[in-house]
This record gives sequence, structure tokens and C-alpha cells, in this order.
Amino acid sequence: MARWEPGARERIVLAAVDLFTERGYDDTTVAQIAERAGITKSTFFRHFPDKRELLAAGQETLSQLLAEGIAEAPPTASPLEAVAAGLERASHQMAPVNRELGPRIAAAIAASTELQERAVLKNVGLAAAMTTALVDRGVPEAVAHLAAELGVLAFKRGFAVWSEGERDESDALAPHTLAALDELRAASASLG
Repeated sequence: MARWEPGARERIVLAAVDLFTERGYDDTTVAQIAERAGITKSTFFRHFPDKRELLAAGQETLSQLLAEGIAEAPPTASPLEAVAAGLERASHQMAPVNRELGPRIAAAIAASTELQERAVLKNVGLAAAMTTALVDRGVPEAVAHLAAELGVLAFKRGFAVWSEGERDESDALAPHTLAALDELRAASASLG
């Protein structure tokens, strides 16, 4: 096993998702993931504190991209327009591997209560990052929180459509997340 071979983090995630699909999350060990990824257990733990964190890989980066997009939105942008800028920025960073793994990760999460709890925490973290970015723009906290929650829901819905849809090389994630945000904006207007 190569100790410092490049791409270890990505190999770990791919190996884990494959094993979760084959054996189930609860029946997959860190040792099995490390072996499949061609690394040592200590290398695994240098990248992830435990196997549960595998499926939240990239959450910090995603939160940062969403917040940066919101911060860089034009000063005249409404809260939802700023959220759309965040969604667009984050969506452009999603690679084909994200699209391929999406349905498999969703299946692993659906089959494990522990992973469902972790997914909820991930969504809370994304919403918090967007809320902070909106408040920093001067948006009142209640409005910022609501816009951020709509942003998280739009990202989830758009990602699901994108990752489960037909594969087209020219098909990017951004149009799906922005369409989901527009749909949610229209739905919220009908609440009365």
C-alpha cells in the first residue's frame, strides 16, 4: 500500500460508497474501506475522523462556496437573488464524480438512521453558512434564515434532479438548482 499516494481522499470516498452499496453502511468497517482504497487505516483517519464523516466530505467547501457567492452578489440583489448567486457558484464546482455518486450516496443515507442524522446536520451547516453571509449583507436575521433554508432545499432538489437524470455532458447542475429555487419562491408566495 502506498502511504502517500495522491488522490487518497477521493479513493476513500469512492471505496466507501461502493462498500456501503454492496454491504450496507452498518456492515462496512473502516478497515474494509481502507483496504478497498489501497491505503492504511491510519491514512483513513488522517482524512476522516470516522466512516460517518465520509458522506459529508466537502461540506466545508460547499458552505464556503455558497457563502462566497452570496457575498459577491450585487449590492442591489434581494436575499433570494443573493442565494441564487451562492447556488450558482457552488453548482459550478460540482464535477461528474459528484453526479455519479449522488444516487449511491442517497441510497446509503436512506438505508441508515445514523447517516440520515448526519445529513440533517450537514443541511443545518449549509443553512448556517448562508444565513451568516446574508446577515453580513444587512439582511434581517429572520429573512436571512428563511432564504437560507430555501437555498438548502433548492440545492438538494436541484442536485437530486441533476444526479438522477439522464447523463448529458452539457448538462450542468446550476440550472437545476436555480429552477428549484424559482419553484420554491413561487410555492412560498402561495402560502398567503
